[in-house]
Amino acid sequence: MSLVNQGKLLNVDADAGIGEGRLLIDGALVGAQSGKRYTNINPATEAVVGMVADAGPEDAKLAVAAARRAFDQTDWSTNLAFRKKCLSQLRDGLRAAAPQLREQAVAEVGAPMAITANGPQGDGPISILDYYIDVMGSYHWDSELSVVNTMGVPSKRLIWKEAAGVVAAISPWNFPFQINMAKVCPALAAGCTVVLKSAPETPWTATIIGKIAAEQTDIPPGVLNVLTSSDPSAVGEVLTGDPRVDVVSFTGSTGTGRRIMAQASNTIKRVFLELGGKSANIILDDADFNTALLSGLAVCYHAGQGCALPTRLLLPKSRYEEAIAFLKYCFAQIPYGDPFGEGQIMGPLISRKQQQRVLEYIEIGKREGARLVCGGGKPAQLVQGFYVEPTLFADVSNDMRIAQEEIFGPVLVAIPYADDDEAARIANDSIYGLSGSIFSADLQRALRLARRIRTGTMNINGANFFAPDSPFGGYKQSGIGREMGIAGFEEYLESKTVAIPG
Repeated sequence: MSLVNQGKLLNVDADAGIGEGRLLIDGALVGAQSGKRYTNINPATEAVVGMVADAGPEDAKLAVAAARRAFDQTDWSTNLAFRKKCLSQLRDGLRAAAPQLREQAVAEVGAPMAITANGPQGDGPISILDYYIDVMGSYHWDSELSVVNTMGVPSKRLIWKEAAGVVAAISPWNFPFQINMAKVCPALAAGCTVVLKSAPETPWTATIIGKIAAEQTDIPPGVLNVLTSSDPSAVGEVLTGDPRVDVVSFTGSTGTGRRIMAQASNTIKRVFLELGGKSANIILDDADFNTALLSGLAVCYHAGQGCALPTRLLLPKSRYEEAIAFLKYCFAQIPYGDPFGEGQIMGPLISRKQQQRVLEYIEIGKREGARLVCGGGKPAQLVQGFYVEPTLFADVSNDMRIAQEEIFGPVLVAIPYADDDEAARIANDSIYGLSGSIFSADLQRALRLARRIRTGTMNINGANFFAPDSPFGGYKQSGIGREMGIAGFEEYLESKTVAIPG
């Protein structure tokens, strides 16, 4: 049943919905062993839009067992041509489902329809499959080192790249389809088997992958398994602690990442972590100021629910008040509300819990002495939905909590700086190091400054790094490893060195 009617979202029968409500375990679309289900909530309307299976630890154990058996007892990890065929089938099935993917993103993620077309909230992530299908054919799976004489024995060394094993892929709710694909695609392409666990709030963007894999591909049973659960900790503990799992790939908060790393250490699993960010957007004094300042509106994209979004705006002291006045005007122009409204980049927050969290941080900012320029509350005109007004704080010092902690909402903090040295110091004064931006009329000046900032990605003068071939990840407590690109592919590979007589 469609949820779209003249640009509005409808309340629907909870058992209808537009998404798949079953788990994928060992090749079968099934309910939870307990028979339990939970509701999928539309964050823009607070309406129930569907029901999904509520997996428990017992389902997670079945999924891990299936993935282990598929890795150990099938030729999935070694049959490259077969993997390419199966992933091409999955790509074609997802491409045919593109309209449903976009509709689901609006219904369960709260993403405005305007940002779903060919973007990370809609069908754009299908291109990740295209990329890794190409990589499978061009990657150097085998290579040779020169002959060496070791202890009197001339030896040639062969380097083989092999699948790492069973992968537990744990994804968040903010850009769920993008991140599900960024985990599942390279892992399957590398020859791994996968248990994908969605965030409780956004199950459909995972279950649609499972449904298409089960019904439209030749992927063997157990190679891909998909779990949805209202209790992510109980299921997650199985996935991160089970000795049959070889790799844990997690995207989410830094606090949860620390717990996962500790849990995985008991069995010495390989761990990929893409965690929080508090990225700095540095406007240098020679930049085209009005154009550069418009980048500050990025904090409203998807209501600020992006780990790489630049949430600290660093402004030269000489033009600080001019910038604040311009930004105040711009923030007042941001349209939000009905996700089907034209030209919108901002929808609701994912849940009431997240809405309350963001509002609490706004109160913290006030108590810390920051100047609330605009926003700061729930919009009076929107009775339903988990919305927070686009919010701008000025007179922020970098030691304030609103400058140091990830808020994950449409809240921008503006921090003054004196010169390039101070800008670099402020940008680096964070436990995070995920992303950042610099604007300058002098590209070489911007590049020199970018070299000084310890982040995994950096955008200069409005350019954007994000693409399937770009490795994405962070320094410091923003994570370990890289997602996407060749670096992301190799997160799911082991290197085996073999010596033969030279």
